Amino acid sequence: MHQGVGGGGWGQPGQRPSAPPQPPIPPAQGWPGSAPPPSQHQAPPPPQVAPVAPVPEATGHIPLPPAVAGTGGAVLAVLLIGPAGAGKTTVARHWASTRPVPTAHVSLDDVREWVCSGFADPQAGWNEHSEAQYRLARRTCGFAARNYLANGISCILDDAVFPDRPVVGLGGWKRHVGPTLLPVVLLPGLEIVLERNAERSGNRRLSDEEVARIHGRMAGWYGSGLPIIDNSHLDVEGTARALDEALARAMPAPGGW
Repeated sequence: MHQGVGGGGWGQPGQRPSAPPQPPIPPAQGWPGSAPPPSQHQAPPPPQVAPVAPVPEATGHIPLPPAVAGTGGAVLAVLLIGPAGAGKTTVARHWASTRPVPTAHVSLDDVREWVCSGFADPQAGWNEHSEAQYRLARRTCGFAARNYLANGISCILDDAVFPDRPVVGLGGWKRHVGPTLLPVVLLPGLEIVLERNAERSGNRRLSDEEVARIHGRMAGWYGSGLPIIDNSHLDVEGTARALDEALARAMPAPGGW
């Protein structure tokens, strides 16, 4: 009798025989999920260790202190000290005109020269008349500063204050302006003040000998604890910025006024 394709004892006629079961194929070595074939001579796998971050190479970089934000909108009374030719008046005026809040500038030399007839010029000799007019000008500047401060306006004054001469010293300014006065010394090199003094005219120009004498006495401010700015290589804008940073460091804590 003719047998069908599915004959031969593999199943019912007309049915395909099922394939015999095959063992699972292990994944190829080196792929995820693969494992080495078992062997009695194989060493156990090493323990898992977390990766260590690489150590950055030393560059010699020295971290700088955080930048000072500046005085912002604080109401301040400032006294800018320095010898003739230090740039006190120019820097003080620039600092006052570029602040974000109202700020006045009062120069002692300008106030002294309000006296027209009978002006006692210290260059003609320091005597009782020039000293009396200096004291009067300082009191006038102090009154103006207090008046500005009372109305919420900052004030910066400038004067050639000596550390070793009480008559033209810091104490008189603090008496007339108040204990919140912040003094800062502007002290460039001697050659710089000599160059700047040579560009002056009128009674603002001093002899080289007088400039050198004043500059030498100003060196007494070193070690006084006052902020000192050497603006020998700074322009007006850079010096004003250094002044603002020095004042920000010298400002008392909020509520300490």
